[in-house]
Amino acid sequence: MLSRFPFIDALKALAAQLIVLHHLAFYGPMSDHAHALAPDLISWFSQDARYAVQVFLVLGGFLAVHSLAPAGCLRATEPLDLLWKRYRKLVGPYLVALLVALLIAAIGRALMVHDSLPGRPSLSQVLAHVFLLQSILGHEGLSAGVWYIAIDFQLFALLLGLLWLARQAAGSAAGEAAIAAGLVATLAMASLYHFNLDADWDSWGVYFFGSYALGVVSYWASNGQPQRAARWLLPVLAAVVLTLLLEYRPRIAVALVVALALALARCSGVLERWPKARLIGYLGRTSYSLFLVHFPVCLLVNALFSRFAQDGPWLNLAGLIVAWLASMVAAALFYRFVEAAMQGARRRSTAPAVVRQSS
Repeated sequence: MLSRFPFIDALKALAAQLIVLHHLAFYGPMSDHAHALAPDLISWFSQDARYAVQVFLVLGGFLAVHSLAPAGCLRATEPLDLLWKRYRKLVGPYLVALLVALLIAAIGRALMVHDSLPGRPSLSQVLAHVFLLQSILGHEGLSAGVWYIAIDFQLFALLLGLLWLARQAAGSAAGEAAIAAGLVATLAMASLYHFNLDADWDSWGVYFFGSYALGVVSYWASNGQPQRAARWLLPVLAAVVLTLLLEYRPRIAVALVVALALALARCSGVLERWPKARLIGYLGRTSYSLFLVHFPVCLLVNALFSRFAQDGPWLNLAGLIVAWLASMVAAALFYRFVEAAMQGARRRSTAPAVVRQSS
């Protein structure tokens, strides 16, 4: 089965692989021992591959506005229901992955001593993760990357709130779309020129809203003719370039490139027709599962190699490859038996309501 948006699946697949390789390089001990064999490559994965998270931020905005307000007007009449559905969609597989992470962390602590291992969790820490408040409340993450799930939910809530405010303030559909665009642009500029410059805000969605909004704008800009896209994108390009000149941030530069690529792909039709490869489509669809389960798997392989293998660089390089491949196998299983199963259960639970409404 090919995705409706194979170009987006390709971006998801690439970004998810880079995140896995980033965590493998950043968290030892295998990467510490293998570093001498490819110091530049492992250092790049450790430091720069993390910018791949910007792909997910931009895609998040693009896909959120595609479902919420493709023409600039909020389609839903019950925004709180939408927010609850978003929470369920994110948190269902996430909680299962957290249980896996807790189990594997306990095994890892029995096999090795390393600073990549999370400590024994407290009840308040677990509850904070359930409600996506761990970073805000200052708790250590129970797994690498779980902070992003909380940020994604915050960003969705921010966008939904702005669209709802636009509906309340407008007297017509055209006015609602204009107000929505103005509100999104205003918060995006506040993010880029203020919040994103202060790392103390990185537990809050406003820190990342500039990148998320670039995805929103790239979708709205690519509605209609290429001339319209240019009228939207040129001011955005100028504003983002200006903020980069004031203080260069590679993460914002990456977000801008991804947003422009999405807009151009949609205007040209590439978004729906390239690349038509089943493997890439599958890797894109399973990217969330990979994001959720890869770190516990990598942690377990690190612990096993630390306990039972020697410290030789070649053996540990082989361990990195094993961890990478095992992560993809685990993601495929998790997608089939957890994520896809939960999606199917949600669709079945809403089907009777749809039938009743149409009868």
